[in-house]
Amino acid sequence: MTLSTAAAGAWVVLGAVHLLNRTAPRRADEPLVLVRVAPQEVSRPSTTVVIGWNTLGTCSAEALRADGTQIGSVRIDGQDLFPDAIAGAALRELIGAKAALGLVPLCYLAEHPGGYHVYAQIRFHPEDACFVRTTSEPVGRGPVEALRWLDPSLAAHHAASTALNNHRRCFRKHFEGTELEYKYILDPAPDIWAAAMELLKALRDGELEGCRPEYREEFQVHHTENHLFEVTGPASEVGYASFVPTVTAGHVLKRKWFAEDAFARREELVYGIDVTPDGFEAYLRGELGLQVRAMPPFQRVRYDIQCESMRTGHVYGIFLDRCALLTDPTVVLSQCELEYLRTRGVLDQDQDEVLREMERVNGWLRNYVAARGWAAEHTFHSKLSFLRNAVAAQPGLVTVGCKAGPAVDPSPIHTRREIPVHATVPSDRGGA
Repeated sequence: MTLSTAAAGAWVVLGAVHLLNRTAPRRADEPLVLVRVAPQEVSRPSTTVVIGWNTLGTCSAEALRADGTQIGSVRIDGQDLFPDAIAGAALRELIGAKAALGLVPLCYLAEHPGGYHVYAQIRFHPEDACFVRTTSEPVGRGPVEALRWLDPSLAAHHAASTALNNHRRCFRKHFEGTELEYKYILDPAPDIWAAAMELLKALRDGELEGCRPEYREEFQVHHTENHLFEVTGPASEVGYASFVPTVTAGHVLKRKWFAEDAFARREELVYGIDVTPDGFEAYLRGELGLQVRAMPPFQRVRYDIQCESMRTGHVYGIFLDRCALLTDPTVVLSQCELEYLRTRGVLDQDQDEVLREMERVNGWLRNYVAARGWAAEHTFHSKLSFLRNAVAAQPGLVTVGCKAGPAVDPSPIHTRREIPVHATVPSDRGGA
């Protein structure tokens, strides 16, 4: 029988934290609590499920021992389950104060034909929790109280425990070392702060089907200064090299390899470059053996919206940015960019799904910006092309050795390693 979303059952399963981290042996008499909730999957099945405790309303909670013996049951409001991330009064009364000390959400359990999909808990807070699917097929056919799903769910968790039990370790990156990006030139340019807030609200409201702002990482602000050099040779190195000051010391060197603007470009970030602006060109020529041409430095203000597909776990950045030349702030490029960032999940995936889904997200974004009159179609117009055009119009713009400005936070999550571009990419329907 195929279950509809409305008919399918869903539970948040609570148990001792050592069932996740194996710091103590599992005991037959320790309690499990099945909290019946409305189905929480954005799609069926999802990769990611996020549950806000205060959205659950009144739930039935049944406490069982591992052998299926019932301990008791209670009705409890979702927001009272874990105030301060500690089991609330009703849970303590249900299973006992001592057992409640280590009580945490173990998983989210979703009924599907053939059994249950299991989503392991990876983040847990007083306000909400995030769960990632660990079963490729439903497990544990039968009544939920029979607990036939329990052993397979714990085995799946233990098999992926290094990723699931460590902060942010459940991320991977497909097409490592390759930037995949659509761009929109915003003309006329909106106030990018207001535009970013409006777009973020659209994602929160579910206007992009199957996607939501990334869990607890939905928005970032960046204000940087860039000193960019066109790399003209050797032929295998053509593209650009850009220096960006960091919060701590030195600069990040951003390298991109491409002969023409494109959807997929090889990219690498190198941190800890200890060179002052007046030595950038000498560093590129002497240390890296590159032939380069200086471009006018620019200030970049960027607002990043992180969009997570709950179906696949892929995270895409939608960036609203404004670049203005330091030597002539009236020369401005304002863009909206869509970039694949990373993937949340532990199950094997077809990486080409990134490309198919990114096309869908881009279709939504294209309609979104077009409806506001900001852009009609995407391009792949790079910062290098912007600077080339500016220099062609005003050759005197090029200066080297400007005072270093705002810095970037050198977070390791953004590091990209060097590999050749190998993605099969969509055609450029928007031109360059």
